[in-house]
Amino acid sequence: MIKGNYREMKITNMGGLTDIPGILVGNAEDKGGRTGCTVILCPDGAVTGVDVSGGSPGTQNTDRIRPGTAESPVHGILLTGGSYFGLPASGGVMRWLVEQGIDELPLVPAAVIYDLPFAKGSPPPDAALAYAACRVANAGPVQEGNVGAGAGATAGKIYGKPMKSGLGTASLHIPGGPVVAALAVVNPVGDVWCGGRIVVGALSPDGTFVNQTRAMLAGVPSPYSQTMNTTIAVVATTARITKTEANRVATLAEDGMARAISPDHTQWDGDTIFCLALGSYTSNLTGDELVTLVGTAAAVVLEQAIIRGALAAQSWTYGPR
Repeated sequence: MIKGNYREMKITNMGGLTDIPGILVGNAEDKGGRTGCTVILCPDGAVTGVDVSGGSPGTQNTDRIRPGTAESPVHGILLTGGSYFGLPASGGVMRWLVEQGIDELPLVPAAVIYDLPFAKGSPPPDAALAYAACRVANAGPVQEGNVGAGAGATAGKIYGKPMKSGLGTASLHIPGGPVVAALAVVNPVGDVWCGGRIVVGALSPDGTFVNQTRAMLAGVPSPYSQTMNTTIAVVATTARITKTEANRVATLAEDGMARAISPDHTQWDGDTIFCLALGSYTSNLTGDELVTLVGTAAAVVLEQAIIRGALAAQSWTYGPR
């Protein structure tokens, strides 16, 4: 029996990524439901930025959306399981965008999580699975937990036994300002924290949380031998910002990841955050003031999305290590 009251916690309904007009989200899993992919589609295009802060990233086309590169709208992002083997699945998103007449040469940034231990031999997501996720993508409420790229996600892997984690989302509307939202696939080496306590993470043999940060700082030897994990996310806003500003918002959103996960951004994590700006909201706020506002909000919704994704997945257990 897992001690603690995370099952009793209420996951606050703060909306989701599809609260941003123009964004569609689709999920697809393998037949066993142990790995999968999530696509975020913007048929009308979006200004895009990225921040890669983990020590073991698995990404594609991130250089193309950094400041200083050519200005091109992005119509789709892929978040996927399968580690590096999952990156070719982006071809399915490209094919769907071409077939729909949205883009003749689609730029599809992508990021992966390392879910191979949980997938237990399931084939990694491929182009067909990503295409299937595109076909079901819609603007309705986003399902959370053991879905899409979160199907194989786990949390808490330096010490003890990890717990199941998953996909979560959240949003908020700043009064008189833009909407800001986040979607996260929560697969960290660290523990997930909420309200100053661990809610999902590494378990000791008696079912209590290890508190991996405390164990690490106490000099407890680690039996950890795996090399990759990763929390990957998309933050989005209705604010009208530039490509350089979108990259900065992605960096500011890191604060939310650091608040929700500890230890975070380790050498075993490939933490990556994409930012999508759809530009439907305009106001007197511009430049530094707008970026700071949107980035601060992005950190808040990303923190909530991570907590929700970890808690929503607790209907499954990880099983023996």
